[in-house]
Amino acid sequence: MTDLYPTRGAVEVTTPRRDPVLWGEPSAELGDFERDGFLTVDELLTRTEVLTYRAELKRLIADPAVRNNERAIIESSSQEIRSIFEVHRISEVFARLVRDPRVVDTARRILGSDVYVHQSRVNVKPGFGAGGFYWHSDFETWHAEDGLPRMRTVSVSIALTENRDTNGGLMIMPSSHRTFLGCAGATPKDNYKRSLRMQEAGTPSASALTEMALEHGIKLFTGPAGSATWFDCNCMHGSGDNITPFPRSNVFIVFNSVENQPVEPFAAPVRRPEFIAARDFLPVG
Repeated sequence: MTDLYPTRGAVEVTTPRRDPVLWGEPSAELGDFERDGFLTVDELLTRTEVLTYRAELKRLIADPAVRNNERAIIESSSQEIRSIFEVHRISEVFARLVRDPRVVDTARRILGSDVYVHQSRVNVKPGFGAGGFYWHSDFETWHAEDGLPRMRTVSVSIALTENRDTNGGLMIMPSSHRTFLGCAGATPKDNYKRSLRMQEAGTPSASALTEMALEHGIKLFTGPAGSATWFDCNCMHGSGDNITPFPRSNVFIVFNSVENQPVEPFAAPVRRPEFIAARDFLPVG
């Protein structure tokens, strides 16, 4: 298959986006998404629903079987759980959220097809020292290491706690999804074992990030528990450390079009495990 988005070579390479942003029918609701690469929803979940998902997250964190499973990523400094992957497979509570029409129907409208879950996780990010996620494009990783051929993938981050301007919230460079930044450097074998804690391969240079920030600016997302942010797979985004007492927990679901099934990785020696990059393409619902 022709590689439309070369990355992880000797030098950084920029490639204009070769795919639509909005694969479905245009609408006023999705106009901002097409322009900026993201869409915010002030209240996707009710207060009662938030409490249900918080309780389930607390149960998962306290379960020794979950902590000892490879799906759980542990903070190197605090030894607390940082993320739990494939959460819709190990929790029927979160599986219901994935199937919720408020969630899956939006993914279908954006991608213009049936969808499956490429990845799901809960990010815990407790207070006092939880590490951030450095600037990156998700598609760069999913293309290089998972073999997703086209930009036909969308993510939703649903807040289970308040997103403050001080507790390590999501930052996106608006309209950065229009250009693909191919990163320099090869992918180490089993890179995921390190990258899920601290990403190095697939991260842009400081000079490239500076140019993008000057061109696009940086948007910090705040909002109450229950709010959500949809964003395109190629948005340049990241989040800082959380050194406040206030946790920032969210559910993160990645929907991929059933017409964009992964092939072999474009810039990695082997596929990542299925709990990170699904190979079950059964449509949601």
